[in-house]
Amino acid sequence: MSAVRQAFGGLRPSIPAIATTLLLIAAGATAVLAFAPFGWYPLAVLALAILFNQWLSDSPCQAFWHGGLFGLGFFGAGVSWVYVSVHSYGHVMLPVAAMIAALFILVLAVFPAGLGYLARRYFPAPELQSLLLVFPAGWLLAEWLRGWIFTGFPWLDIGASQIDSPLAGYLPLLGEFGVSWLVAVTAGALLCLLRDRRRATVLLLPVLIWGSGTWLDRQEWTSPRGEAIGVSLVQGNVAQEDKWLPENMQATLVRYAEMSFDGTHSDVYVWPETAIPAFYDQVDESYIPYLQEQLEEQGAALLTGVPVLERDSWQYYNGIVALGQAPAFYYKQHLVAFGEYLPLRWLIGDTLDALAVPNADFTPGNAGQPLLQAAGYPIGTSICFEIAFGSLIAAVVPEAAMLVNVSNDGWFGDSLAPHQHLDIARVRAKETGRPLLRATNTGISAIIDHHGEILARSTQFEQVVVRGEVVPMLGETPFVRFGNWPVLVIAVLSFLVVFLRRSQAKT
Repeated sequence: MSAVRQAFGGLRPSIPAIATTLLLIAAGATAVLAFAPFGWYPLAVLALAILFNQWLSDSPCQAFWHGGLFGLGFFGAGVSWVYVSVHSYGHVMLPVAAMIAALFILVLAVFPAGLGYLARRYFPAPELQSLLLVFPAGWLLAEWLRGWIFTGFPWLDIGASQIDSPLAGYLPLLGEFGVSWLVAVTAGALLCLLRDRRRATVLLLPVLIWGSGTWLDRQEWTSPRGEAIGVSLVQGNVAQEDKWLPENMQATLVRYAEMSFDGTHSDVYVWPETAIPAFYDQVDESYIPYLQEQLEEQGAALLTGVPVLERDSWQYYNGIVALGQAPAFYYKQHLVAFGEYLPLRWLIGDTLDALAVPNADFTPGNAGQPLLQAAGYPIGTSICFEIAFGSLIAAVVPEAAMLVNVSNDGWFGDSLAPHQHLDIARVRAKETGRPLLRATNTGISAIIDHHGEILARSTQFEQVVVRGEVVPMLGETPFVRFGNWPVLVIAVLSFLVVFLRRSQAKT
Protein backbone atom coordinates (compact mmCIF):
# COMPACT_ATOMS: atom_id res chain seq x y z
CA MET A 1 0.00 0.00 0.00
CA SER A 2 2.82 2.42 0.83
CA ALA A 3 4.37 1.75 -2.59
CA VAL A 4 1.09 2.61 -4.27
CA ARG A 5 0.80 5.82 -2.28
CA GLN A 6 4.33 6.77 -3.19
CA ALA A 7 3.70 6.10 -6.88
CA PHE A 8 0.62 8.30 -6.90
CA GLY A 9 2.19 11.09 -4.95
CA GLY A 10 0.06 10.83 -1.84
CA LEU A 11 -3.31 11.59 -3.38
CA ARG A 12 -5.69 12.97 -0.78
CA PRO A 13 -8.82 10.84 -0.40
CA SER A 14 -11.14 13.86 -0.57
CA ILE A 15 -12.21 15.38 -3.89
CA PRO A 16 -10.92 18.87 -4.77
CA ALA A 17 -12.75 21.80 -3.21
CA ILE A 18 -15.74 22.87 -5.27
CA ALA A 19 -14.19 26.29 -5.78
CA THR A 20 -11.08 24.76 -7.36
CA THR A 21 -13.18 22.46 -9.51
CA LEU A 22 -15.31 25.32 -10.82
CA LEU A 23 -12.26 27.55 -11.33
CA LEU A 24 -10.47 25.00 -13.52
CA ILE A 25 -13.53 24.15 -15.57
CA ALA A 26 -14.18 27.87 -16.03
CA ALA A 27 -10.54 28.46 -16.99
CA GLY A 28 -10.78 25.80 -19.68
CA ALA A 29 -14.02 27.26 -21.01
CA THR A 30 -12.51 30.75 -20.90
CA ALA A 31 -9.67 29.62 -23.17
CA VAL A 32 -12.27 28.98 -25.90
CA LEU A 33 -12.97 32.72 -25.96
CA ALA A 34 -9.46 33.19 -27.36
CA PHE A 35 -10.61 31.47 -30.55
CA ALA A 36 -13.02 32.62 -33.24
CA PRO A 37 -15.62 34.02 -33.33
CA PHE A 38 -14.57 35.87 -30.15
CA GLY A 39 -10.84 36.33 -30.78
CA TRP A 40 -9.92 37.48 -27.26
CA TYR A 41 -6.47 35.95 -27.63
CA PRO A 42 -4.94 37.13 -24.28
CA LEU A 43 -7.39 34.82 -22.50
CA ALA A 44 -5.37 31.84 -23.71
CA VAL A 45 -2.46 33.09 -21.60
CA LEU A 46 -4.71 33.67 -18.60
CA ALA A 47 -6.30 30.21 -18.82
CA LEU A 48 -2.96 28.40 -18.97
CA ALA A 49 -1.61 30.50 -16.11
CA ILE A 50 -4.51 29.37 -13.90
CA LEU A 51 -3.88 25.73 -14.79
CA PHE A 52 -0.11 25.97 -14.27
CA ASN A 53 -0.60 27.69 -10.94
CA GLN A 54 -2.73 24.79 -9.72
CA TRP A 55 -0.26 22.19 -10.95
CA LEU A 56 2.58 23.74 -8.96
CA SER A 57 1.06 22.55 -5.68
CA ASP A 58 -0.37 19.27 -6.97
CA SER A 59 0.72 15.68 -6.50
CA PRO A 60 0.77 13.66 -9.74
CA CYS A 61 -2.78 12.33 -9.35
CA GLN A 62 -4.11 15.69 -8.29
CA ALA A 63 -2.50 17.19 -11.41
CA PHE A 64 -4.20 14.50 -13.50
CA TRP A 65 -7.59 15.34 -11.99
CA HIS A 66 -7.11 19.09 -12.32
CA GLY A 67 -5.82 18.83 -15.87
CA GLY A 68 -8.86 16.74 -16.71
CA LEU A 69 -11.20 19.36 -15.25
CA PHE A 70 -9.51 22.04 -17.35
CA GLY A 71 -9.86 19.78 -20.40
CA LEU A 72 -13.56 19.20 -19.72
CA GLY A 73 -14.16 22.94 -19.69
CA PHE A 74 -11.94 23.56 -22.69
CA PHE A 75 -13.19 20.85 -25.00
CA GLY A 76 -16.70 20.76 -23.56
CA ALA A 77 -17.20 24.37 -24.62
CA GLY A 78 -14.89 24.34 -27.64
CA VAL A 79 -16.13 21.25 -29.47
CA SER A 80 -19.74 21.31 -28.32
CA TRP A 81 -20.59 21.37 -32.00
CA VAL A 82 -19.90 17.62 -32.16
CA TYR A 83 -23.31 17.05 -30.61
CA VAL A 84 -24.93 19.39 -33.16
CA SER A 85 -23.26 17.54 -36.02
CA VAL A 86 -24.12 14.06 -34.79
CA HIS A 87 -27.68 14.69 -33.59
CA SER A 88 -29.09 17.54 -35.69
CA TYR A 89 -27.51 16.59 -39.00
CA GLY A 90 -26.43 12.98 -38.53
CA HIS A 91 -29.91 12.15 -37.20
CA VAL A 92 -28.51 10.07 -34.38
CA MET A 93 -30.85 9.57 -31.43
CA LEU A 94 -30.43 12.23 -28.73
CA PRO A 95 -29.12 9.89 -25.99
CA VAL A 96 -26.64 8.27 -28.37
CA ALA A 97 -25.50 11.63 -29.75
CA ALA A 98 -25.01 12.96 -26.23
CA MET A 99 -23.04 9.85 -25.32
CA ILE A 100 -20.81 10.18 -28.39
CA ALA A 101 -20.13 13.86 -27.68
CA ALA A 102 -19.44 13.18 -24.00
CA LEU A 103 -17.04 10.33 -24.72
CA PHE A 104 -15.26 12.42 -27.32
CA ILE A 105 -14.78 15.28 -24.87
CA LEU A 106 -13.58 12.87 -22.16
CA VAL A 107 -10.98 11.40 -24.51
CA LEU A 108 -9.71 14.86 -25.42
CA ALA A 109 -9.56 15.85 -21.74
CA VAL A 110 -7.14 12.97 -21.15
CA PHE A 111 -4.38 14.94 -22.89
CA PRO A 112 -4.11 17.85 -20.38
CA ALA A 113 -4.84 15.36 -17.60
CA GLY A 114 -2.03 13.07 -18.70
CA LEU A 115 0.32 16.02 -19.08
CA GLY A 116 -0.36 17.11 -15.50
CA TYR A 117 0.33 13.64 -14.15
CA LEU A 118 3.51 13.02 -16.14
CA ALA A 119 4.92 16.47 -15.46
CA ARG A 120 4.47 16.19 -11.70
CA ARG A 121 5.40 12.51 -11.53
CA TYR A 122 8.58 12.46 -13.59
CA PHE A 123 9.67 16.12 -13.73
CA PRO A 124 8.88 17.64 -10.31
CA ALA A 125 11.18 20.60 -10.89
CA PRO A 126 11.53 23.83 -8.91
CA GLU A 127 8.90 26.47 -9.60
CA LEU A 128 10.85 28.47 -12.17
CA GLN A 129 11.84 25.40 -14.19
CA SER A 130 8.32 24.00 -14.08
CA LEU A 131 6.74 27.21 -15.34
CA LEU A 132 9.27 28.06 -18.04
CA LEU A 133 10.41 24.63 -19.18
CA VAL A 134 8.32 21.65 -18.08
CA PHE A 135 4.74 22.90 -18.47
CA PRO A 136 5.24 24.79 -21.79
CA ALA A 137 7.20 21.94 -23.37
CA GLY A 138 4.65 19.44 -22.10
CA TRP A 139 1.76 21.46 -23.49
CA LEU A 140 3.45 21.55 -26.89
CA LEU A 141 3.98 17.79 -26.90
CA ALA A 142 0.42 17.11 -25.70
CA GLU A 143 -1.01 19.11 -28.61
CA TRP A 144 1.32 17.40 -31.05
CA LEU A 145 0.29 13.96 -29.79
CA ARG A 146 -3.39 14.91 -29.97
CA GLY A 147 -2.86 15.80 -33.62
CA TRP A 148 -1.33 12.41 -34.34
CA ILE A 149 -2.61 9.64 -32.08
CA PHE A 150 -5.89 7.88 -33.00
CA THR A 151 -5.61 9.48 -36.49
CA GLY A 152 -5.37 12.91 -34.86
CA PHE A 153 -7.62 15.78 -33.84
CA PRO A 154 -5.55 19.00 -34.12
CA TRP A 155 -8.50 21.26 -33.30
CA LEU A 156 -8.37 24.01 -30.66
CA ASP A 157 -4.59 24.06 -30.62
CA ILE A 158 -3.78 27.16 -28.57
CA GLY A 159 -1.54 28.45 -31.36
CA ALA A 160 -4.53 28.82 -33.69
CA SER A 161 -6.11 31.30 -31.28
CA GLN A 162 -3.24 33.72 -31.93
CA ILE A 163 -3.82 34.34 -35.64
CA ASP A 164 -4.66 38.00 -34.90
CA SER A 165 -2.11 38.49 -32.11
CA PRO A 166 1.55 39.57 -32.39
CA LEU A 167 2.51 35.90 -31.98
CA ALA A 168 1.09 35.21 -35.45
CA GLY A 169 4.44 36.44 -36.75
CA TYR A 170 5.96 33.16 -35.54
CA LEU A 171 3.62 30.96 -37.60
CA PRO A 172 5.80 30.94 -40.76
CA LEU A 173 8.80 30.25 -38.52
CA LEU A 174 7.65 27.74 -35.88
CA GLY A 175 4.16 26.75 -36.99
CA GLU A 176 1.04 26.40 -34.89
CA PHE A 177 2.61 24.17 -32.23
CA GLY A 178 5.47 26.61 -31.82
CA VAL A 179 3.03 29.43 -31.16
CA SER A 180 1.23 27.24 -28.61
CA TRP A 181 4.55 26.79 -26.84
CA LEU A 182 5.16 30.57 -26.80
CA VAL A 183 1.71 31.18 -25.31
CA ALA A 184 2.52 28.65 -22.58
CA VAL A 185 5.95 30.21 -21.93
CA THR A 186 4.27 33.62 -21.64
CA ALA A 187 1.77 32.22 -19.15
CA GLY A 188 4.57 30.65 -17.13
CA ALA A 189 6.67 33.81 -17.11
CA LEU A 190 3.81 36.06 -16.00
CA LEU A 191 2.89 33.58 -13.29
CA CYS A 192 6.50 33.57 -12.09
CA LEU A 193 6.30 37.33 -11.67
CA LEU A 194 2.94 37.22 -9.88
CA ARG A 195 4.14 34.59 -7.43
CA ASP A 196 7.37 36.43 -6.62
CA ARG A 197 7.77 40.08 -7.64
CA ARG A 198 11.49 39.88 -7.00
CA ARG A 199 11.73 38.02 -10.32
CA ALA A 200 11.12 41.22 -12.30
CA THR A 201 13.72 40.25 -14.88
CA VAL A 202 11.53 37.35 -16.01
CA LEU A 203 9.17 39.94 -17.49
CA LEU A 204 11.78 40.49 -20.21
CA LEU A 205 10.92 37.07 -21.64
CA PRO A 206 7.31 37.79 -22.68
CA VAL A 207 8.29 41.30 -23.75
CA LEU A 208 10.95 39.82 -26.02
CA ILE A 209 8.64 37.09 -27.32
CA TRP A 210 5.73 39.37 -28.16
CA GLY A 211 7.91 42.23 -29.40
CA SER A 212 9.79 39.91 -31.74
CA GLY A 213 6.46 38.54 -32.98
CA THR A 214 5.44 42.04 -34.04
CA TRP A 215 8.69 42.41 -35.98
CA LEU A 216 8.41 38.96 -37.55
CA ASP A 217 4.87 39.69 -38.66
CA ARG A 218 6.25 42.33 -41.02
CA GLN A 219 8.69 39.95 -42.72
CA GLU A 220 8.06 38.50 -46.18
CA TRP A 221 9.00 34.84 -46.44
CA THR A 222 7.62 34.26 -49.94
CA SER A 223 7.37 36.31 -53.13
CA PRO A 224 4.87 36.75 -55.98
CA ARG A 225 4.92 34.07 -58.66
CA GLY A 226 2.89 36.03 -61.19
CA GLU A 227 0.12 38.54 -61.62
CA ALA A 228 -3.04 38.54 -59.55
CA ILE A 229 -5.78 36.21 -60.79
CA GLY A 230 -9.53 36.58 -60.39
CA VAL A 231 -11.29 34.00 -58.23
CA SER A 232 -14.92 33.20 -57.41
CA LEU A 233 -16.04 31.06 -54.48
CA VAL A 234 -19.58 29.78 -54.99
CA GLN A 235 -21.57 29.17 -51.82
CA GLY A 236 -24.74 27.31 -52.81
CA ASN A 237 -26.27 27.10 -49.32
CA VAL A 238 -28.01 23.80 -50.02
CA ALA A 239 -29.75 22.62 -46.87
CA GLN A 240 -28.09 19.54 -45.41
CA GLU A 241 -31.36 17.64 -45.20
CA ASP A 242 -32.02 18.33 -48.91
CA LYS A 243 -28.53 17.85 -50.27
CA TRP A 244 -28.66 14.15 -51.11
CA LEU A 245 -32.32 13.78 -52.08
CA PRO A 246 -32.41 12.49 -55.68
CA GLU A 247 -35.25 14.81 -56.61
CA ASN A 248 -33.14 17.85 -55.62
CA MET A 249 -30.00 16.97 -57.56
CA GLN A 250 -30.99 18.74 -60.77
CA ALA A 251 -31.91 21.93 -58.95
CA THR A 252 -28.59 21.88 -57.08
CA LEU A 253 -26.56 21.45 -60.27
CA VAL A 254 -28.46 24.26 -61.97
CA ARG A 255 -27.98 26.53 -58.95
CA TYR A 256 -24.20 26.19 -58.95
CA ALA A 257 -23.93 26.66 -62.72
CA GLU A 258 -26.15 29.74 -62.77
CA MET A 259 -24.36 31.33 -59.82
CA SER A 260 -20.98 30.78 -61.49
CA PHE A 261 -21.62 31.64 -65.12
CA ASP A 262 -23.68 34.80 -64.72
CA GLY A 263 -21.61 36.91 -67.10
CA THR A 264 -18.92 37.81 -64.55
CA HIS A 265 -15.53 36.40 -65.54
CA SER A 266 -13.06 34.77 -63.16
CA ASP A 267 -9.88 32.80 -63.77
CA VAL A 268 -10.68 30.21 -61.10
CA TYR A 269 -14.02 29.08 -59.71
CA VAL A 270 -14.18 27.00 -56.53
CA TRP A 271 -17.26 25.05 -55.41
CA PRO A 272 -17.62 23.40 -51.99
CA GLU A 273 -17.12 19.83 -50.82
CA THR A 274 -19.52 17.46 -52.63
CA ALA A 275 -21.12 20.44 -54.35
CA ILE A 276 -22.05 17.91 -57.04
CA PRO A 277 -24.32 15.55 -55.05
CA ALA A 278 -23.70 12.51 -57.22
CA PHE A 279 -20.83 10.24 -58.16
CA TYR A 280 -18.67 11.74 -60.87
CA ASP A 281 -19.48 9.04 -63.40
CA GLN A 282 -23.21 9.80 -63.00
CA VAL A 283 -22.72 13.32 -64.39
CA ASP A 284 -19.72 12.69 -66.62
CA GLU A 285 -21.71 12.51 -69.85
CA SER A 286 -24.29 15.19 -69.11
CA TYR A 287 -23.36 17.92 -66.67
CA ILE A 288 -19.54 17.85 -66.94
CA PRO A 289 -19.48 18.59 -70.71
CA TYR A 290 -21.65 21.65 -70.11
CA LEU A 291 -19.23 22.91 -67.43
CA GLN A 292 -16.25 22.25 -69.67
CA GLU A 293 -17.84 24.25 -72.46
CA GLN A 294 -18.49 27.24 -70.23
CA LEU A 295 -14.98 27.14 -68.81
CA GLU A 296 -13.31 26.82 -72.22
CA GLU A 297 -15.17 29.90 -73.44
CA GLN A 298 -13.72 31.90 -70.56
CA GLY A 299 -10.33 30.24 -70.45
CA ALA A 300 -11.09 29.51 -66.79
CA ALA A 301 -10.80 26.58 -64.39
CA LEU A 302 -13.18 25.08 -61.86
CA LEU A 303 -12.35 23.06 -58.78
CA THR A 304 -15.32 21.35 -57.19
CA GLY A 305 -15.94 18.70 -54.60
CA VAL A 306 -17.49 15.50 -55.94
CA PRO A 307 -17.61 11.90 -54.69
CA VAL A 308 -15.88 9.46 -57.03
CA LEU A 309 -16.75 5.78 -57.37
CA GLU A 310 -14.40 3.27 -58.97
CA ARG A 311 -16.92 0.71 -60.09
CA ASP A 312 -14.36 -1.99 -60.84
CA SER A 313 -13.19 -2.11 -57.21
CA TRP A 314 -16.32 -0.53 -55.70
CA GLN A 315 -14.18 1.90 -53.73
CA TYR A 316 -15.38 5.45 -53.40
CA TYR A 317 -13.55 8.63 -52.53
CA ASN A 318 -14.29 12.11 -51.26
CA GLY A 319 -12.72 14.03 -54.09
CA ILE A 320 -12.05 17.29 -55.90
CA VAL A 321 -12.08 17.46 -59.69
CA ALA A 322 -10.33 20.20 -61.67
CA LEU A 323 -12.11 21.13 -64.90
CA GLY A 324 -11.26 23.53 -67.72
CA GLN A 325 -8.87 21.06 -69.29
CA ALA A 326 -8.63 17.28 -69.04
CA PRO A 327 -10.31 16.39 -65.72
CA ALA A 328 -7.88 15.66 -62.87
CA PHE A 329 -8.71 14.49 -59.36
CA TYR A 330 -7.58 14.84 -55.78
CA TYR A 331 -8.82 12.26 -53.25
CA LYS A 332 -9.10 13.15 -49.59
CA GLN A 333 -6.30 11.52 -47.60
CA HIS A 334 -7.28 12.15 -44.00
CA LEU A 335 -10.82 10.89 -43.47
CA VAL A 336 -13.02 11.73 -40.49
CA ALA A 337 -13.54 8.77 -38.16
CA PHE A 338 -17.21 7.74 -37.83
CA GLY A 339 -18.13 10.38 -40.43
CA GLU A 340 -16.35 9.01 -43.49
CA TYR A 341 -15.16 5.66 -42.26
CA LEU A 342 -15.62 3.35 -39.30
CA PRO A 343 -12.35 2.64 -37.44
CA LEU A 344 -11.61 -1.00 -36.67
CA ARG A 345 -14.54 -2.21 -38.77
CA TRP A 346 -12.84 -5.60 -38.96
CA LEU A 347 -13.22 -5.79 -35.17
CA ILE A 348 -16.47 -3.91 -34.60
CA GLY A 349 -18.33 -5.21 -37.64
CA ASP A 350 -21.94 -3.98 -37.76
CA THR A 351 -22.20 -3.42 -34.01
CA LEU A 352 -22.81 0.32 -34.31
CA ASP A 353 -25.34 0.06 -37.13
CA ALA A 354 -28.17 -0.52 -34.67
CA LEU A 355 -27.31 2.80 -32.99
CA ALA A 356 -27.70 4.65 -36.29
CA VAL A 357 -24.18 6.07 -36.09
CA PRO A 358 -23.58 7.67 -39.51
CA ASN A 359 -20.53 6.22 -41.20
CA ALA A 360 -19.55 5.79 -44.80
CA ASP A 361 -16.70 3.58 -45.84
CA PHE A 362 -14.80 6.05 -47.99
CA THR A 363 -11.35 5.01 -49.11
CA PRO A 364 -8.49 7.42 -48.27
CA GLY A 365 -6.49 8.86 -51.13
CA ASN A 366 -2.78 8.16 -51.41
CA ALA A 367 -0.11 10.51 -50.16
CA GLY A 368 1.88 12.37 -52.79
CA GLN A 369 -0.94 12.82 -55.30
CA PRO A 370 -0.06 15.11 -58.24
CA LEU A 371 -1.23 18.67 -57.64
CA LEU A 372 -4.21 19.92 -59.57
CA GLN A 373 -3.75 22.76 -62.04
CA ALA A 374 -5.79 25.95 -62.36
CA ALA A 375 -5.07 29.21 -64.22
CA GLY A 376 -1.67 27.81 -65.15
CA TYR A 377 -0.59 27.21 -61.54
CA PRO A 378 -0.27 24.10 -59.34
CA ILE A 379 -2.84 24.12 -56.54
CA GLY A 380 -2.52 22.50 -53.12
CA THR A 381 -5.95 21.07 -52.36
CA SER A 382 -7.55 19.81 -49.17
CA ILE A 383 -11.03 18.79 -48.12
CA CYS A 384 -12.74 19.95 -44.93
CA PHE A 385 -10.96 18.60 -41.82
CA GLU A 386 -7.65 18.13 -43.67
CA ILE A 387 -6.94 21.84 -43.33
CA ALA A 388 -6.35 21.28 -39.60
CA PHE A 389 -3.19 19.25 -40.29
CA GLY A 390 -0.32 21.67 -40.77
CA SER A 391 2.19 19.06 -41.93
CA LEU A 392 -0.25 17.71 -44.52
CA ILE A 393 -0.80 21.16 -46.02
CA ALA A 394 2.88 22.12 -45.88
CA ALA A 395 3.79 18.96 -47.79
CA VAL A 396 2.45 20.42 -51.06
CA VAL A 397 4.57 23.56 -50.72
CA PRO A 398 6.74 24.99 -52.28
CA GLU A 399 5.34 23.39 -55.46
CA ALA A 400 1.85 24.83 -54.91
CA ALA A 401 1.34 28.48 -55.82
CA MET A 402 -1.86 28.69 -53.78
CA LEU A 403 -4.08 26.56 -51.58
CA VAL A 404 -7.73 25.54 -51.96
CA ASN A 405 -9.87 24.07 -49.20
CA VAL A 406 -13.40 22.90 -49.91
CA SER A 407 -15.75 22.06 -47.07
CA ASN A 408 -19.34 21.48 -46.09
CA ASP A 409 -19.69 23.21 -42.75
CA GLY A 410 -23.43 22.71 -42.97
CA TRP A 411 -22.81 19.72 -40.69
CA PHE A 412 -22.00 22.14 -37.88
CA GLY A 413 -25.06 24.39 -38.09
CA ASP A 414 -24.89 27.75 -36.35
CA SER A 415 -22.18 26.67 -33.90
CA LEU A 416 -18.60 27.69 -33.14
CA ALA A 417 -17.13 25.23 -35.64
CA PRO A 418 -17.40 27.23 -38.90
CA HIS A 419 -15.68 30.20 -37.26
CA GLN A 420 -12.96 28.03 -35.75
CA HIS A 421 -12.53 26.25 -39.09
CA LEU A 422 -12.00 29.55 -40.90
CA ASP A 423 -9.25 30.65 -38.51
CA ILE A 424 -7.55 27.27 -38.87
CA ALA A 425 -7.45 27.91 -42.63
CA ARG A 426 -5.96 31.35 -41.96
CA VAL A 427 -3.22 29.70 -39.89
CA ARG A 428 -2.35 27.37 -42.79
CA ALA A 429 -2.08 30.33 -45.18
CA LYS A 430 0.21 32.17 -42.77
CA GLU A 431 2.38 29.09 -42.07
CA THR A 432 2.96 28.37 -45.76
CA GLY A 433 3.02 31.89 -47.17
CA ARG A 434 0.31 30.97 -49.67
CA PRO A 435 -3.09 32.51 -50.46
CA LEU A 436 -5.95 30.19 -49.64
CA LEU A 437 -9.39 29.90 -51.21
CA ARG A 438 -11.99 28.37 -48.94
CA ALA A 439 -15.35 27.44 -50.44
CA THR A 440 -18.06 26.01 -48.21
CA ASN A 441 -21.68 25.01 -48.74
CA THR A 442 -23.26 27.18 -46.02
CA GLY A 443 -20.33 29.40 -45.04
CA ILE A 444 -17.99 30.73 -44.07
CA SER A 445 -16.36 31.00 -47.53
CA ALA A 446 -13.34 33.26 -47.71
CA ILE A 447 -10.47 34.52 -49.83
CA ILE A 448 -7.36 34.61 -47.62
CA ASP A 449 -4.02 36.16 -48.59
CA HIS A 450 -0.57 34.73 -47.87
CA HIS A 451 -0.43 36.64 -44.57
CA GLY A 452 -3.54 34.88 -43.32
CA GLU A 453 -5.64 38.03 -43.70
CA ILE A 454 -9.20 37.75 -45.02
CA LEU A 455 -9.63 39.68 -48.25
CA ALA A 456 -13.29 38.79 -48.77
CA ARG A 457 -15.74 36.51 -47.00
CA SER A 458 -19.34 35.41 -46.98
CA THR A 459 -21.93 35.42 -44.28
CA GLN A 460 -23.44 32.10 -43.29
CA PHE A 461 -26.57 30.49 -44.66
CA GLU A 462 -26.97 32.52 -47.83
CA GLN A 463 -26.44 31.92 -51.54
CA VAL A 464 -23.52 34.09 -52.52
CA VAL A 465 -20.49 34.26 -54.78
CA VAL A 466 -17.38 35.63 -53.06
CA ARG A 467 -15.21 37.34 -55.66
CA GLY A 468 -11.75 38.81 -55.47
CA GLU A 469 -8.12 38.45 -56.53
CA VAL A 470 -5.14 36.57 -55.15
CA VAL A 471 -1.48 36.61 -56.06
CA PRO A 472 0.17 33.19 -56.59
CA MET A 473 3.27 32.88 -54.43
CA LEU A 474 6.73 31.35 -54.73
CA GLY A 475 9.22 30.16 -52.11
CA GLU A 476 9.04 28.43 -48.76
CA THR A 477 8.78 29.55 -45.18
CA PRO A 478 11.03 28.04 -42.48
CA PHE A 479 8.02 26.04 -41.26
CA VAL A 480 7.53 24.53 -44.72
CA ARG A 481 11.22 23.63 -44.89
CA PHE A 482 11.68 22.18 -41.39
CA GLY A 483 8.16 21.36 -40.25
CA ASN A 484 7.56 20.74 -36.54
CA TRP A 485 11.04 19.36 -35.87
CA PRO A 486 12.56 22.56 -34.41
CA VAL A 487 9.85 22.96 -31.74
CA LEU A 488 9.83 19.25 -30.94
CA VAL A 489 13.57 19.44 -30.38
CA ILE A 490 13.06 22.49 -28.14
CA ALA A 491 10.54 20.52 -26.08
CA VAL A 492 12.86 17.56 -25.68
CA LEU A 493 15.78 19.83 -24.75
CA SER A 494 13.61 21.55 -22.13
CA PHE A 495 12.95 18.24 -20.42
CA LEU A 496 16.59 17.27 -20.77
CA VAL A 497 17.72 20.46 -19.01
CA VAL A 498 15.35 19.78 -16.11
CA PHE A 499 16.49 16.17 -15.89
CA LEU A 500 20.18 17.13 -15.84
CA ARG A 501 19.64 19.87 -13.25
CA ARG A 502 17.81 17.42 -11.02
CA SER A 503 20.60 14.84 -11.42
CA GLN A 504 23.20 17.47 -10.50
CA ALA A 505 21.19 18.47 -7.44
CA LYS A 506 21.11 14.85 -6.23
CA THR A 507 24.88 14.53 -6.54
